[in-house]
Amino acid sequence: MRLYFSPGACSLSPHIVLREAGLPVELELVSLNTHKTKSGADFYGINAKGYVPALELPDGSILTEGPAIVQYLADQKPESKLLPVAGTIERTRVQEWLNFVGTELHKGFGPLFGDAPDEYKATVKERLAKKFAYVAKQLEGKQYLTGDTFTVADAYLFTILRWAFAKHIELPGPIPDYFTRVSERPHVREALDAEKLAMPAPAAK
Repeated sequence: MRLYFSPGACSLSPHIVLREAGLPVELELVSLNTHKTKSGADFYGINAKGYVPALELPDGSILTEGPAIVQYLADQKPESKLLPVAGTIERTRVQEWLNFVGTELHKGFGPLFGDAPDEYKATVKERLAKKFAYVAKQLEGKQYLTGDTFTVADAYLFTILRWAFAKHIELPGPIPDYFTRVSERPHVREALDAEKLAMPAPAAK
């Protein structure tokens, strides 16, 4: 398999999952400015959507959308326990979190990475802070989002939390400790090192 990624982008989530699952993968760097891969290929020819992540499967087909990719990867190594068994409420809870992170958190960051007016960015940060307050409440008394087991949803949330710390969004309660806990997982550290990513300081409480 080959993962098309850009350092620190949402492709970090499947990158972490690949390492947690112990799956062999080739990494192909993509410039989100030029939409060229490191080897010089036109990324639009690989993923017509133009954004990462994209996963090239052994048969040459391309899988896109991070939440779909991480579930596919976890199912390749069920013994990794990154995703509960299909048909169980436990799996549905992980999918519930993947949807929340994707729609309520991930997409909410768009204006903060663009040329929106500062006043609007302030409003966006306030909205995101309220969403993260919900996350903080759900994390109380837990090691990870759904309990004591690290899942693909945690890989996704960790990726988005890196952006939140970088953008100085208020992250209350147990979130900073959760962030540190995830960052200290050996495979998470491997992914960060491979993408040459520094850890933002979790200063907000």
